Amino acid sequence: MAADAGAGPVKGAVAFWVGVAVAVVAAGLIVSGRGPLDEALPLAAALAYLAVGRVLTARRPDNAVSWVIAATGILLALTSATDSYLKGAAAGDSTLVLQLSGLLNSLIWNVWLWALVALALPLLFPDGRLPSPRWRWVALAAAAGTLAAGLRPGAIDSPGAGGVTNPLGIDGAHAALSGLDVVGSVLQGIGVVGAGAAIVIRLRRSRGIERLQLKWFAYVGAVLVAGIAFASVTTSMGENSAWVQIGGPVGWFTALAMVAVGIPLATGVAVLRYRLYEIDVVINRTLVYGSLTATLAVAYIGTVLLLQLALGPITSGSSLAVAVSTLGVAALFRPARARIQGAVDRRFYRRKYDATRTLERFSARLREQVDLEALGGELRTVVRETMQPAHVSLWLRETGG
Repeated sequence: MAADAGAGPVKGAVAFWVGVAVAVVAAGLIVSGRGPLDEALPLAAALAYLAVGRVLTARRPDNAVSWVIAATGILLALTSATDSYLKGAAAGDSTLVLQLSGLLNSLIWNVWLWALVALALPLLFPDGRLPSPRWRWVALAAAAGTLAAGLRPGAIDSPGAGGVTNPLGIDGAHAALSGLDVVGSVLQGIGVVGAGAAIVIRLRRSRGIERLQLKWFAYVGAVLVAGIAFASVTTSMGENSAWVQIGGPVGWFTALAMVAVGIPLATGVAVLRYRLYEIDVVINRTLVYGSLTATLAVAYIGTVLLLQLALGPITSGSSLAVAVSTLGVAALFRPARARIQGAVDRRFYRRKYDATRTLERFSARLREQVDLEALGGELRTVVRETMQPAHVSLWLRETGG
């Protein structure tokens, strides 16, 4: 038993140093100029996953989530290394080596992004086990969809592969394999939707510590989806739209930040159960300031357009409309924040909102109440409503005359 208990951390250390070695190779390719500078992003994400995976495999080697995070770090480092090699390949490089590197790169992308991050983590989080044996079909569907991509003939579908052809592709079976590719994509989609449903079901059934753990993961997932949705919506407005030039990069950067840093950090905090209660504060602030930013942005753009239409003949193209709109939005900040905070508390934090209202009413009553017995009864009522203790008693110290 003691040997088994010590095997997990040792394997975790081996996995960590393997990932670090691959990351060093990837960094060498980038620094030497063979790999483009943008490959530093997956490399940075790899280091984040490797660091969190090292901590989790050392402290919670019994949890499969720890090994998923560690494996993701290794695969991300391999992604950066193979991407750098393929994008900086010289004309005299071996065709077979390029093909195998491209195939490996494509499989790695499918495994770390779809099989591990999009499927395994949501299905296994937070205890490292499936919600029930019936969820195995979700994992099998996604695994089949991931493997189907490896048999696709023609050019390898990978960001770094360029025009490299698939050495495992079966020539002459393009039509059949194209249909298999469509089936694989559908199976991957089913797997991802099922994994998301698993998180929602767990969250609805959970209580206590497990619910706080799931809140961390669900928060990162919600921000990730919101970033992708925002970028997609703004991109559909046209290439010359100011929303596309600003909103698109912001949305994609948010989504990438959640994948690269948010997921490993949230997973580490949740599995280690470190200061879980703070997630409610984080969610509250995100809802408030996200809504506030959107409200002020819409108000600013709308005011600028209206004032330009109204004052255009008078101001002759001056920046008066922009200046007035800026002052108006600045004045709107505090009242808008207060209203949005109240709406968020009322909708999502009803117990806190009701407790605050109860205390406000009691404070107003306290200024008028002179009957000590009545005041004591009201105080006990307020404590029951706000704190909900098992028992309430009030002790008043007598003062000497």
